[in-house]
Amino acid sequence: MPEGDTGGVTAGQLRAFIERVERLEEDKATLTVDIREVYAEAKAHGFDVKTMRQIVRLRKMDNADRAEQEALLDLYKTALGMANG
Repeated sequence: MPEGDTGGVTAGQLRAFIERVERLEEDKATLTVDIREVYAEAKAHGFDVKTMRQIVRLRKMDNADRAEQEALLDLYKTALGMANG
């Protein structure tokens, strides 16, 4: 068995994967800070951040999933006497 080879996985391959994940984690942390700053800026301009986050989450959904979610929310609100009108 070649040195650094353990069960078909070389130490070099493993190290490369780990380093890639670490770089991506750093990128993710940077993006998280950037997103937080955008929300802070929006809040400073008078926008409601909680509502903005809901809109971002809804925009990620496809139309069918969004319609299903809204229908369930309406159903639950009606069941609890919270529906408008």
